[in-house]
Amino acid sequence: MRRTTLLLLPALVSLLAFVGFNAVHAGAAPEPGKKQYQMYGVAFYNLENLFDTINNNGKYDLEFSPQGSNNWNSHKYNTKLDKLGYAISQMTTTATPMGPAIIGCSEIENESVLQDLVRNKHIRKWHLQVVHHDSPDLRGVDVGLLYNPRFFRLENVTNHTLRIPELPNFKTRDQMCVVGELGGSRVAVIVNHWPSRRGGAEQSSYLREAAAALSRSIADSVTALYPGIGVIIMGDLNDDPGNRSCSEVLGAVKNPKDCKPDGFYNPFWKKLDDGIGSYVYRGKWDLFDQIIINYNLLTGADGLKFKEAQVLNKEFLKQQEGKYKGYPFRTFSGGAWIGGYSDHLPTEIFLVKEVK
Repeated sequence: MRRTTLLLLPALVSLLAFVGFNAVHAGAAPEPGKKQYQMYGVAFYNLENLFDTINNNGKYDLEFSPQGSNNWNSHKYNTKLDKLGYAISQMTTTATPMGPAIIGCSEIENESVLQDLVRNKHIRKWHLQVVHHDSPDLRGVDVGLLYNPRFFRLENVTNHTLRIPELPNFKTRDQMCVVGELGGSRVAVIVNHWPSRRGGAEQSSYLREAAAALSRSIADSVTALYPGIGVIIMGDLNDDPGNRSCSEVLGAVKNPKDCKPDGFYNPFWKKLDDGIGSYVYRGKWDLFDQIIINYNLLTGADGLKFKEAQVLNKEFLKQQEGKYKGYPFRTFSGGAWIGGYSDHLPTEIFLVKEVK
């Protein structure tokens, strides 16, 4: 293997105005006599097989090479980068004009594809930095993280391998825990891509439940090390918020009032209840791409507090015609290259902190 950011919808703007919330972007002078807040976006995006054109990973990687079944070449790769760069460039709001401070991502081949992405013309002005780690996954895909150093200061990174005792040869994506300061408050971001539903959702659920247990263990460990820290568990979880892995093993609740001091809140559960999803399978919308927060971020224990969650379901990210009209505009469909963005829609949460 070669080694080498969502719109704030009008409804949210109305809500913030209603409660008297005043968000300012970085560099803006606080208005005397009024409480004002800095807003930070934290996003997740499954980049759907962001591979370069070099076959360094055997059989699977061969698909994403000029000689492979996808006829993957420089034109297709650069088109993919340009589409993803544009999508990330649209993850801006009035209060976050430089896009998300942090973007977790999955289905990336290596560090170099992320470096190519952050250098794309649509987002290179933001000078995003890359965090990556090579996972043992047999498909050759990893998780990663992009961050804007203007807002997030990196402290440390640890990577955690999911082990299934009854499956000694099982290999999947490692979970990446990135600790740093966001707006002066310490946070830990655990980036995930849990095992797929291959073989059936029920039959494979124990794998995702094991992944959830690992995420919970990482979160508990980092909280013990840094009391009061904000913890964000994000990723393509291959399960919906109400599935056992999320709701029971991880313990992420639907209603904020039910969140305990050592617990987690899942703001995307109600989104799915309202029919909003990030991924379509056989005509049914799922919300696999979740961003889950701990009690400290829900209550603002260290000054940084959860405000809102969104799925970026803008029209340009969806197919505009044909059998799959309205579905995410993906890279391939039926084995044919259609030059889209991803088969997943991005998700984002917004955190705020008072400007002193």
